[in-house]
Amino acid sequence: MMRMPSLLIVDDELHVRESLSRWFIEDGYDVHTASSGKEALAALGRRHFDVVITDIKMPGMDGLELQRRIHEVDPEVAIILVTAYASVSTAVEALKEGAYDYLVKPFDPEELSRVVEKACEKVRLKEENVALKQKLAGVTSDMIVGSSREMRRVVELVESVAPTDTTVLIRGESGTGKELVARLIHAKSPRAFGPLVAVNCGALPEGVLESELFGHEKGAFTGATGLRKGKIELADGGTLFLDEIGEISPKVQVELLRALEDHKITRVGGSQEIPVDFRVVCATNRDLEEAVREGSFREDLYYRINVFQIEIPPLRDRPEDIQAIAEHYLKRYAAAMGRRVTGFSPEARDLLLKYPWPGNVRELANAVERALVVCHEGEIEPGHLPIATRGPDGEAGAGPGDDLSLQAVERQHILKVLKLNEFNITHAARTLGIDRVTLYNKMRKYGIERP
Repeated sequence: MMRMPSLLIVDDELHVRESLSRWFIEDGYDVHTASSGKEALAALGRRHFDVVITDIKMPGMDGLELQRRIHEVDPEVAIILVTAYASVSTAVEALKEGAYDYLVKPFDPEELSRVVEKACEKVRLKEENVALKQKLAGVTSDMIVGSSREMRRVVELVESVAPTDTTVLIRGESGTGKELVARLIHAKSPRAFGPLVAVNCGALPEGVLESELFGHEKGAFTGATGLRKGKIELADGGTLFLDEIGEISPKVQVELLRALEDHKITRVGGSQEIPVDFRVVCATNRDLEEAVREGSFREDLYYRINVFQIEIPPLRDRPEDIQAIAEHYLKRYAAAMGRRVTGFSPEARDLLLKYPWPGNVRELANAVERALVVCHEGEIEPGHLPIATRGPDGEAGAGPGDDLSLQAVERQHILKVLKLNEFNITHAARTLGIDRVTLYNKMRKYGIERP
C-alpha cells in the first residue's frame, strides 16, 4: 500500500494554517502545522516530511532561512515558499537556494494543490529510484533457479529481448515465476532506473481496474476526492507489467489497446490526453488464442501484446530443477527463521521429485516454508512435508485406477486446501499462492462449490 504523503505547513497566521490544513487533509495528506521556523525545525527533528509549505515573512526566522536550515539536515525535502510580498529578487534567491516552487498570496488553492502533488510525486520517484537501484544491484539471471534446458532457454530469451523496447508476453501456469521474469526483463533493460509498475488485472473489478490503470480526476465518481495518477502514467520512463492480462473486461481492453498504440491516456472523468513513455510486459496463464476464438479477448489486442513471447514451462516438465529450487528456498527460509536445517533426506527428496506440483514453483516454495515451521534442525523428512505432497500411505503418487491427469490432480489439491481452510476463500488462496479471483475461476472450472 502506498503511504500517505506528509506535509508540514509553516505560517505565523493561525487562520492560514487552519484553512490550508483542512484543505490538504481532505485531499488525503498527512498534515502537520508550525507557527514559526523554530517550531518547524523541531517538528522536522522528530520526523520526516515530504513537502514543507512555508511563508517567507515571519517573525524571527524567515522562510528563506528556514529553507536553508532544512536542506542542511534533509536536502530531499521539497520546499514551497509563499509570500504576500512578491519580488523578482526574492523568487530568484528562493529557487537558487533549492526551493521547489514559489507562490504569491493570494493564491488559488487548486494551483497550490497541483504544485504540492507534483512535489510529492518528485519525492516519491526519488525514493523509488533509490530503492530500485538497491534492488537492481542484486538482480541477475541467477535469480532464475534451475539448470534444465527449458530454463536456460528462458534466460536466453530474456537476455535477447531485455535491451529492446519490444512488448513481451510471458506465458505459463500459475506459480511458474512470470513476475520474476518480468522484473528481470526490466532490470536488464535501458529503462532499469525508471519505475517498474505492476498491476494484477485479475484481482480488480472492471471499474476499479479502469481507475487503477488510467487514474481519475477529482470528482470523477463518488469517493474521488482528489486527482489520482493511474499505473500507466506512473510507469512513464519505465516498464508497465500487466499480470493476468487475459482477465480484463472488453471495455478495458478497448481503452488499453488505444493506450498501447498511441502511448497516450485520458484519466477517468477527464478530457485531456496525456502522453506516456512506457514499455509493456504482460503475463497470463490463460489460453489467449482460445479466448480470441470465443470472443472474450480482442484479436487486435492479442496481436498487440504478443510481439515477443516467453513460455515458462511448468515444474512437472523440468523435474531436474526441483531439487535446486527446493534447496534455494530452504536456505532462504532457514536463514529467515533461524532454523539449523542442513537439507532434505533421501526419502523427502524422492517425494519432492514424484509429486506433480500443480502449483509449480510457488507451491514448492510454500511446501518448503511449511516444512521448516515444524523442522528446526537436521534434515527435512517426509513427515515434515505438507500432506498435499503425499498419498494416503505417505508416498507420492496415486493408487491404481486413479485419474492422474493434471486437471484431476489440481482439482483434488484445490479441494483439499479449501477443506483445510474450511472454505475460507481468502485463506485458501493464500495457502495456494494465488489470488482470490484465480481461485474462484478454478472452482468454477472444476465445479467446486462452497458448502
